[in-house]
Amino acid sequence: MTAPARDLRATLLRVAAEVVTESGVGEVSVRALARAAGVSHAAHRYHFASRSGLLSALAAEGHRMLAGALEEAATTSFLDVGVAYVAFAHDHPGHFAVMFAPDALDEDDPELAAARARTFSVLAAGVDALAVEGRIEDARAAVVAAWSLVHGLAVLAATGNLSGAGLAPPPGREALLELARRAAGMLYGSPEGGTGHA
Repeated sequence: MTAPARDLRATLLRVAAEVVTESGVGEVSVRALARAAGVSHAAHRYHFASRSGLLSALAAEGHRMLAGALEEAATTSFLDVGVAYVAFAHDHPGHFAVMFAPDALDEDDPELAAARARTFSVLAAGVDALAVEGRIEDARAAVVAAWSLVHGLAVLAATGNLSGAGLAPPPGREALLELARRAAGMLYGSPEGGTGHA
């Protein structure tokens, strides 16, 4: 069945995310995606000039989704922002993988740059709030520490390395998010200002 023209862009992005989830970024083929969408291999050019253009659009979509989740979590606490980051990676593995695959993306794409900036601004704002409270002194290092913790946990979980090291939580999304909460709490304390304990 051929996707209506107005839906083709969304269809190609959805199928691309599914392919990345199942097989990895390197396996995305515009020709195969077009075939799955029921259109000619050249039809994608109406929306995406190239494979990197399509993947950049998918990464930008992912950053917008992630930023929205982080912004919502930020209304509760910075710790919840970290948990939301891990939740996004768990729930949207195709988007997450593409978002951090610079070799596959058009780094000059303005849509991608704007979406990335939105994501980063939420992380930076959370650290700035902690700095105002006097809980940190080096904001730049704190942003790196916070991002490294939640991104590293998300990647270790997704790649099976936590399991390989015997450190995986019990199966299931909620157990992973509880581990994220406990790990982030050790770095920045609980939302109430206390110290998290493993």
